[in-house]
Amino acid sequence: MIRRTVLLAAALAAAAGCAAGAPAPPGPSASPPPAVTAGPSPAPSPTRVPDALEERFRQERESMVARHIEARGIEDPRVLDAMRSVPRHRFVPERYLGSAYADHPLPIGEGQTISQPYIVALMSELLQVEPGDRVLEIGTGSGYQAAVLAEMGAQVYSVEIIPVLAASARRRLDDVGYTGVVTATRDGYYGWEVHAPFDAIIVTAAPDHVPPPLLTQVKPGGRLVIPAGPTGQTQTLWLMVQRDGEWVSINQGGVIFVPLTGGP
Repeated sequence: MIRRTVLLAAALAAAAGCAAGAPAPPGPSASPPPAVTAGPSPAPSPTRVPDALEERFRQERESMVARHIEARGIEDPRVLDAMRSVPRHRFVPERYLGSAYADHPLPIGEGQTISQPYIVALMSELLQVEPGDRVLEIGTGSGYQAAVLAEMGAQVYSVEIIPVLAASARRRLDDVGYTGVVTATRDGYYGWEVHAPFDAIIVTAAPDHVPPPLLTQVKPGGRLVIPAGPTGQTQTLWLMVQRDGEWVSINQGGVIFVPLTGGP
């Protein structure tokens, strides 16, 4: 496994910044709290553009994949095809449409971001998703990562702790056609035990340690892709693989993610 150092755009590093270093030892397990109820804020409407702009955005997607993803070593054909197919501009706020296919994260509200396209592709490739695999995503955010995994043929389950983002992502996924993605508003630290076990779990926000409930919800031989580290510095992206009943952690380099909220 080649160790990759991941470079994120500095323009949004402060908004997405957290921490550096290896994951802390798992803390004690706890019973999950009830699902978070919806808050008073209305969910933003899915971003729509005139038909005349769709061809321009298609060309920008092709360029994004060629210049920022394929050229940087992403090889899985399913990942590349999904990144070419999923309309990222439908998952960003309207005021950021002009940057929809730039290779950096963008704010989506509530202090959260839509991840850099290269990071989405890298994490998707690390999962080694096969069609029909059951994948749990912790941190739905805009819904973009879930859409990419669904486009790759996975059965995606995704949880989001912030009610307004969960509602917005659900509307965007439905609007773009990814109605098969199963979503819920709940604390992702505890995973989603009722739908476990999963072939893979992807975490799109950074805790300071690996949540123990997630390790129990992955099938034998499954994979967990997670950024981790203490808040305030560069974090480490880890690929964790079950081998002969043991977890093996493989360092994938430095990243910057928003912190994972929730947990005990």
